[in-house]
Amino acid sequence: MDLQAIVTDTWNALADERGGGTPARYIPALAAVDPCKFGIALATDDGQVACAGDADEKFSIQSISKVFALALALEREGSALWDAVGREPSGDAFNSIVQLEKEKGIPRNPFINSGAIVTTDRFIGRRGVDEAVRDLIDRLRRMGRNPQIDFDQDVARSESEAGERNRALAWFLADFERLLNPVEEVLSVYFRQCALSMSCRQLAESALFLAFDGTDPVTGQKMCSASRARRINALMLLCGHYDNSGQFAFEVGFPGKSGVGGGILASVPGRAAIAVWSPGLNRAGTSLLGAKALAEIARRTGWSVFSGQLPEI
Repeated sequence: MDLQAIVTDTWNALADERGGGTPARYIPALAAVDPCKFGIALATDDGQVACAGDADEKFSIQSISKVFALALALEREGSALWDAVGREPSGDAFNSIVQLEKEKGIPRNPFINSGAIVTTDRFIGRRGVDEAVRDLIDRLRRMGRNPQIDFDQDVARSESEAGERNRALAWFLADFERLLNPVEEVLSVYFRQCALSMSCRQLAESALFLAFDGTDPVTGQKMCSASRARRINALMLLCGHYDNSGQFAFEVGFPGKSGVGGGILASVPGRAAIAVWSPGLNRAGTSLLGAKALAEIARRTGWSVFSGQLPEI
């Protein structure tokens, strides 16, 4: 199977739709991004990365970072993490305060904002916040095989300045005694985490562990255990796109995690990690063109977690 041809043909087939959807406006730094950007990268276990379009341009990965934070939090906390955050789809907006209050401060899953704040808090543990940020970045640099991976300070500042709803969620969590660390310390890590800047190529390479039982098959770097990688994939499939998760599973058939920066990370267990980027979002906050690209790749490859057997590459 010629994966480079599939990626190139997919990009060409959708190129005229660039600029569709609505870029995130509530974070000023994201509103300034060119809406016509469109990149695809598909990484496989032999070290090859098939790319098209703006695959090497960095963008703000936003909520995609929650996947990596979850892996590291599970490494530190183990199954005790699930005492603080659930594993069910929310059915409500990703930043719902009503649901959090109604359910006594236990977020539905690690990918809605309240759940991600708890996950970040557990990832920090009892160490300093700057140490936790360095840990996250160092791990991503190793997994992505790129020492230049870092967070964008302007985006982090913009996140903080527009972060009233996340502060409200964090104070609710603190009121229910769900946080180990002070609210502003947790949020300082959370905002920087969401401001991680990566290209599609870097993101796909960093996420190969999801498709290969917790370990990068190219370098042997281990991110998490095989059982935890499978559980992260399950949560991505069920909760990775908020209210659009069911539709994404129906149309694409891969575990995935979207971010309001326009990126989507997808895992094809045993085969590949795929990253797409197009800033225009659908109503649920998932990249409109990115989801179409992943659906087209699924169609052209025949890959799906719902098929009896994935075809050989």
